Amino acid sequence: MSVVAQPETPFRILGISGSLRAGSYNTALLRVARRLLPEGVELHIYDGLGEIPLYNEDVRARGEPEPVQRLRRAILDADAVLIATPEYNWSVPGVLQNAIDWVSRPAGQSAFRGKPVAIMGASTSVAGTLRAQLQLRQVLRSVDALTLPKPEVIVAQAPTRFDAEGDLTDGTARELISALLSGLVAWARRLNPERTLVESR
Repeated sequence: MSVVAQPETPFRILGISGSLRAGSYNTALLRVARRLLPEGVELHIYDGLGEIPLYNEDVRARGEPEPVQRLRRAILDADAVLIATPEYNWSVPGVLQNAIDWVSRPAGQSAFRGKPVAIMGASTSVAGTLRAQLQLRQVLRSVDALTLPKPEVIVAQAPTRFDAEGDLTDGTARELISALLSGLVAWARRLNPERTLVESR
């Protein structure tokens, strides 16, 4: 009997953009990532963040709203999560923080618990999303996510890095995204080896 690396189903990454803007650079980063995936990997970009209401414990106590349930299921069903975050006022966008607040509750039942996560981000500023990413790492740690330490993908001065069609023209950034994806898959498989190893006689 031998054990071989042969996934029965594709490795699934859930992509979450922290921006609701139609022309979002961070959503564009996820589309770029979808074209740079390792073999046997799928990336689904979640599009319902704007439907999630503001967190209210009274509402949660009566039952999770359907948009929250949908996000929770998407996170739980994914093998890993890739978050692309903007930086608003040196911090994580409220819409992203709100979504994390919802799916991290009730206490001890975080959808992110034990979930491999990678972070990247684009911003118009010269500092990129450095501060937002640092804060997001802290938030993810608090909800028991297992965040990939490196590589860091910080796309600064985004308008100069994308063309008119929203494609990333910065070759170095593309290489870093590719490395981030490979690192995320390897990280997830190391954490959950049973997901990709099948027995063969």
